[in-house]
Amino acid sequence: MEATKTKIHIIGGGNLGVALAIGISKFSSNSLVTITRRNVQHIKYLESPAIRVSSDNTFEISQADIILLTIKPYQVDTVLQEILPHVTNKIIASAVSGLSNDMLEQKTNYAHSTVRIMPNIAAQFGESATCISFSEKSRVGGQKILELFSQLGTAFIIEEKLMDASTILGACGTAYALRYIRAAMQAGIEIGFDAPTALAIASQTVKGAAQMTLDEKIHPEQLIDRVTTPLGCTIVGLNEMEHQGFSSSLIKGIRTSFDKIKEL
Repeated sequence: MEATKTKIHIIGGGNLGVALAIGISKFSSNSLVTITRRNVQHIKYLESPAIRVSSDNTFEISQADIILLTIKPYQVDTVLQEILPHVTNKIIASAVSGLSNDMLEQKTNYAHSTVRIMPNIAAQFGESATCISFSEKSRVGGQKILELFSQLGTAFIIEEKLMDASTILGACGTAYALRYIRAAMQAGIEIGFDAPTALAIASQTVKGAAQMTLDEKIHPEQLIDRVTTPLGCTIVGLNEMEHQGFSSSLIKGIRTSFDKIKEL
């Protein structure tokens, strides 16, 4: 007999919501996804046996097991006022920047299990780095969210005070990594490759380097040592990048993004 599917209701069909819908449909075979967006034409292409789309945030929401909020902060109150009359004792997981668990509990009248999440758009490919926090009251719901997002990449339970930092490192960090790949691609073209080949080499090299750190769990500098030899071309390139502020500019960029999120 087929197992009962977990019904997941995503409110917010922007980039993150779409990435989660696709990722869940691919990598969580025991799930059925509903995703909503006011202008539903933008997400109609997602319709499949595993994904339903609607312009109505309350569409069959009473049947959902998990509700994921992937909306903007200014939309939270309006959306909650709309859906709360239709739901009872749900797991509500929020990817809304700046919305604390305490605030979400208050806004949902302490009637639901509330969890704070920060995934990234690589969830679409099963490669998100998702950070999760929840209170003791919501531990059971939090564990279910952990199980779900562990299928979409790596998932970490962290202290809530680190959620803003996780947004910068794990979500904004996607853009920082892609900017490195773009720069490496441009350099590859300058030294002789055509654009598609340069992009493929740069992308695979980053993927391989990341896999090394994940598998070996050692400091990146120890891995760097393996590809640097005395009087070699790697070390002179690294030294020139550092002279030009490579590490310091990245650290400053992350810090600037973190300072900005504190203002929101």
